[in-house]
Amino acid sequence: MDAYINVKNFGPIEKAEIDLRPLTVFVGESNTGKTYLAALIYALHQHFGSISQYPWAVTLLYYSSYVHHRSRDRYTQSPQDEKEQEEILEVLEKLNTPDRPFKYSDLPQRAHAQSEFRLKDREFFPNELKRCFDLEDVSKLIRFTGNRDNDMKVSLSVHERDQICWSFETQDSGSGPTITGHINPDMIIFDANRKAEFHEISDVQRLFQDLSTDRCRKTNSYYLPAARSGIMQIRGVIASALIKWATRIDSDPLEDSKFSGMIGDFLEQISQYKESEELSKEISRVAEQLETELLEGKIEVKRSAPEAFPEFLYRPNQSEETLRMSHSAAMVSELAPLVLYLQGIVRQGDLLIIEEPESHLHPGAQTIIAQTLARLVRAGVRVLITTHSNYLLQQIGNLIREGELQKQGESTSETEDYLKKEEVGAWWFHKNKPVEELPFDLVEGIEPEDHLDIAEDLYNRSAGLQNRIEQTKGKDAVESE
Repeated sequence: MDAYINVKNFGPIEKAEIDLRPLTVFVGESNTGKTYLAALIYALHQHFGSISQYPWAVTLLYYSSYVHHRSRDRYTQSPQDEKEQEEILEVLEKLNTPDRPFKYSDLPQRAHAQSEFRLKDREFFPNELKRCFDLEDVSKLIRFTGNRDNDMKVSLSVHERDQICWSFETQDSGSGPTITGHINPDMIIFDANRKAEFHEISDVQRLFQDLSTDRCRKTNSYYLPAARSGIMQIRGVIASALIKWATRIDSDPLEDSKFSGMIGDFLEQISQYKESEELSKEISRVAEQLETELLEGKIEVKRSAPEAFPEFLYRPNQSEETLRMSHSAAMVSELAPLVLYLQGIVRQGDLLIIEEPESHLHPGAQTIIAQTLARLVRAGVRVLITTHSNYLLQQIGNLIREGELQKQGESTSETEDYLKKEEVGAWWFHKNKPVEELPFDLVEGIEPEDHLDIAEDLYNRSAGLQNRIEQTKGKDAVESE
């Protein structure tokens, strides 16, 4: 499954065309739109429940319940109900036709309507944008630098095996957003090789349940904001303040103050933290490696009562004492949320967005974070990061080179710390210019040109100053003679 996202005149972004990959990297100058595009992808994922081949499939559960209820209530059936029963029989016939794939167009009309409702609704996605960006008007996202007369456009298309599955687009010229969406009627749900398994109307209900569960498991998206370290250090204060504010009877000046959707979701997930019962051993192992290699200690969860807010503590190796986040190193509070999410929240197939994963980390630790990202990809987690770190990018380049050796059976590593070239997509953000893809180069890796320019300028500056110092020493020596 491939997802293509195009934006035009969105916040600080003039134009961007990207496709989401197992590891997606946004790099570039500050204030060029990396966070804006990451937040947009989060909003799209939250709105659709996932960016997958069948994000609409969950609505078929409602349809299956309707079919089941109406088929049992034979005494109140209307002519419309009878027509829909005929449609169900047609679905059965198509399901049992040999050598014929079952397509989206083969679903009943009511199923179509329910599937397309969320895709085309004019309120749902704009409301999610307003929530994520903490705005009262989506039009405020129209490009706020350069030409303000241009329309804003956001489009998403999902493809499977070179065939488009569905598409979605919103535009806004300042008078309010318009929404369009389309599901490909020829999209194949079951290929022709699938044996006939459905013979009764109750089997059709099972078909819809299969589509919305086994074949289309809802994946989640999680956003670790750049402010996560500070939030972790003062999380207890925030929780206490929110409780007091929520119980106030009189008005409060904080009433109109809101968090962005990503910050609010992060706070909620941390405040209500509870390990999932469906933990992945592979993902949990990545968290353990992170604690061993970087934190040199454990992140622990403590509750004063079963329903109380959790307290997060850091226990250094070979220590019987624990430290609160506010007493721990910045690196600890920076990485603690990532460890917690991997230990108890993130599952295979989920999207994890991390702003600046290198924050507060020594260059050597930044290279280990790159390895952590590769391990997550190997464990089946989709990852998107924004970054300014050249060390991180260089290590990602090395991991791709390791992946190229893996393909040739010449791996230099006994671990799974590698990335395939096709698994990584890197995009370079500029001020007042379209976003560019950074293709992997065997020599340069995925390093942006401006990083090389800055390194060269620093070297030239250093060499020039050294020459001047040597010349000054020589001049002083001559004068002293």
